[in-house]
Amino acid sequence: MQKELTINIDEKIYYGLCRIIDKSKINQFIEDLLKSQILKMDMYAAYRQMARDKERESEALEWAEATIGDSSNEAW
Repeated sequence: MQKELTINIDEKIYYGLCRIIDKSKINQFIEDLLKSQILKMDMYAAYRQMARDKERESEALEWAEATIGDSSNEAW
């Protein structure tokens, strides 16, 4: 479901957008930019939440240290 949003931007920004993007595609362009930023912020929030889980972090560190010897620099 889409919601309508009215924004005000500097006219230089608007005309710059119009020079590089068809006017009919400005909405999608702005939405795509915002979507990538929102998803990135959501991902960072999820990482912060995971990091607060001390038991999970302890188990992850234990697993990482236990498997470090599984890799080697030897050629296949």
